Amino acid sequence: MKILSIVETAYRATLEEQDDTILWLNHSLKNNGADVSLLLRGNAVNYAVRGQNAGGLAFGDRKLAHAPEPDRDLQKLMEAKVPVYIIEEDLRERGLAQAGLIGGMEKVSRKAVPALLERFDQVWHW
Repeated sequence: MKILSIVETAYRATLEEQDDTILWLNHSLKNNGADVSLLLRGNAVNYAVRGQNAGGLAFGDRKLAHAPEPDRDLQKLMEAKVPVYIIEEDLRERGLAQAGLIGGMEKVSRKAVPALLERFDQVWHW
């Protein structure tokens, strides 16, 4: 069964955990044999920005001990052979230049999303 996991909500639970729970879930699924692919859209396209650093983040006296590194987590997913797609219009709307992004993702236009969805048995939207 081919699964497309669409990630739209960015930085979900990254204050409670050191990583995005959905990226972690998809990596775990892949490690357990699932045929999973990822589509970043909306604010989640920010995960593709190379070199993110939330170190030093604090709320009052409470410091974040393990800052999230979604770009690194995304890179690890791709190294595990998880195909990653990203909506090019969402990148443009946020002013994210190709030069600042990690490599290896396939850009797709919003118009191409229905054809992409047809390639999968299940689509999960987060």
